Amino acid sequence: MSATLAVELKGHTGRVWGCNFHPNGNSLASCGSDHTIRIWHKERTGWQQRHVLDGQHSRTIRAVSYSPCGNFLASASFDGTACIYEQTDGEWDCLATLEGHENEVKGVSWSASGQLLATCSRDKSVWIWEIEDDDQEFEVQCLSVLQSHTQDVKAVIWHPQNETLASASYDNSIKLYRDDPQDWMCYDTLTGHTSTVWKCAFNATGDRLCSVADDQSIKVWQAYKPGNALGIKTNGVDPKWSCVATLSGHHDRAIYDIVWSNQSGMIATAAGDNTIKIFKEEPGGSPDAPSFSVLASIPDAHMEDVNTIAWSPTEAVLASGSDDGVLKLWQIAE
Repeated sequence: MSATLAVELKGHTGRVWGCNFHPNGNSLASCGSDHTIRIWHKERTGWQQRHVLDGQHSRTIRAVSYSPCGNFLASASFDGTACIYEQTDGEWDCLATLEGHENEVKGVSWSASGQLLATCSRDKSVWIWEIEDDDQEFEVQCLSVLQSHTQDVKAVIWHPQNETLASASYDNSIKLYRDDPQDWMCYDTLTGHTSTVWKCAFNATGDRLCSVADDQSIKVWQAYKPGNALGIKTNGVDPKWSCVATLSGHHDRAIYDIVWSNQSGMIATAAGDNTIKIFKEEPGGSPDAPSFSVLASIPDAHMEDVNTIAWSPTEAVLASGSDDGVLKLWQIAE
């Protein structure tokens, strides 16, 4: 396994905090401390910056997320707002500014249907928004404000197939939510990390979740449905999530991001030690006690902390962004 630097993308004038590929894999959005979102396109001559979205946020933009259809882009900012942009005739316009959080908005994520958007904040809350888009009007409505965490919520991520939401927090925990006839509810709390949980990510089928934290560990969680063979107790119809693997000793500073490739099943991590690691589950193991091996390590991937990574949805390419202000694309080959 090798990881080769394919290209460096320079344009941000400060830290790169977030990046996300368009569903077609031919565009990449990035955001940072310079208050801008930059859209990079894969041209015949290589990757080029095509758009700079600015003027909507007054502080650092922490995260960006493409909608499943690729027509919308959402951003989360330290100015306490989230924005939704639409691409029309090749240009991006801001359709809505979402207000309500009382402090910095740290994360944003679209549901698989594209009809729901989640945001999270330093104000300890997770908000769920409903998107209504027809030929006549674009509307956003807040469906629920979830206050299950006791500290800053760092990230949110939707299940790849249904409307289950996960959030990661400074309170060392991960929360799982689903819709209930009355309101959205937290149905499970995952504990095991001993410090801030920075990010979490589902696998392609959504029956596993991986997470990373300030404690320098990687955890893999398995969902056990009611009536499971191991006899793990569940609460009604909801699955119970249990930690089935802990990976330690691979980073020597806080791990800030983790992504699970829907294509290959590879897991990538990014950390404050300037390093990127790539893991894959070893074949033949038990699903209830899996083993993971390091396929590739990229020491000094950046000159400073690696804050964000993203898998291309169409090829074995990993994007990374750093405090050094640079975006990089890595070609991964077995």
